[in-house]
Amino acid sequence: MLKSERLIFRPYTRDDLDFYASLWGNPEVVRYIGKGKVKTFQEAKSSMENWLFPQYKEGIGLYAMALKSSHQLIGHAGLVNQEIDGENQLEIGYWLHPNYWGNGFAKEASILFKNYGLYELRSDKLISLINPDHPASIFVARKTGLSYEKTVKFNEKDTLVYSIVQGQVSIKQREID
Repeated sequence: MLKSERLIFRPYTRDDLDFYASLWGNPEVVRYIGKGKVKTFQEAKSSMENWLFPQYKEGIGLYAMALKSSHQLIGHAGLVNQEIDGENQLEIGYWLHPNYWGNGFAKEASILFKNYGLYELRSDKLISLINPDHPASIFVARKTGLSYEKTVKFNEKDTLVYSIVQGQVSIKQREID
């Protein structure tokens, strides 16, 4: 289990399927994710079993995000493998239920997983894939210390790649963390 100031992160379990499916089924949540399409309950279940759970064996994946004070699930965050321009990259990702938007939880989660990826997993580079029409995610990436690298086609859409490379974390950024 990983913890930040206000949040805890733990691997999803099958008992969390209803919550996981509720995120996938919410058009507001998935609007800027992947192809922006909701999944049915069965599609979410398949995603959990065939995509989400296997990643935990590598020490990565999306982890259920809960409020430390109540253990209420509010979203998920973590590190996931993505193929960009034929190269495997580790992405910082996060989704929040709309009731929890605007509270700094995405930034808090993103900083935690940036540090986990760079310092615990010893990744050389981390990225965030961002829909250009989603300024809130650009803001979070910048506050996490990532910088614009390039624009790529991802899921048939123009996608911004923000990144941070091991050794580029400034003293000022470490103070923010």
